[in-house]
Amino acid sequence: MAQVTTRTGDEGYTDLLGSRRVPKYHRRPEAFGTIDEATSALGLARAHAESQALKDRIYRLQNDLYILMAELATPPENYEKVDFKIRADHVARLDAESQELKSEVEIGKSFIVPGATLTGAALDLARTIVRRAERYVARMYHEGDITNSYVLQYLNRLSDLLFIMARHEEAGVQDSPP
Repeated sequence: MAQVTTRTGDEGYTDLLGSRRVPKYHRRPEAFGTIDEATSALGLARAHAESQALKDRIYRLQNDLYILMAELATPPENYEKVDFKIRADHVARLDAESQELKSEVEIGKSFIVPGATLTGAALDLARTIVRRAERYVARMYHEGDITNSYVLQYLNRLSDLLFIMARHEEAGVQDSPP
């Protein structure tokens, strides 16, 4: 059985992939922890989604985010040893999915107030968390902590896709403001 409580973080440090430990407030745990939040928000959306196609799409995204978290948890000295990496094909898949959904739903030019549906609201929550993760990762990339530009592209495209998915999910739903 997996050991949940290890006590190794009791003094405010966490392990990266390998033998390196960093403070829990270090950029890497900030970034992959924020992506973990997005994965959980996507889990909420998936739990409430009615369409199996939407559930499957969200599940694929969640799996991508686990790859991304592992990549961000890998310090430079171990980076070439692991295969957990976001690649061009991940970004291309998001672009294709966005194009597909945009052809099925009209994206208006007005501000969206999340909450027309529970699933749409969870997707919008995930989108905003991804945007926060993108800001952390952009800093890491610009300051040389990570070098894979596909990570930034992926997060940028993912937030767009989540916006489109939420609008697709809410298509035809009349929002009723208080």
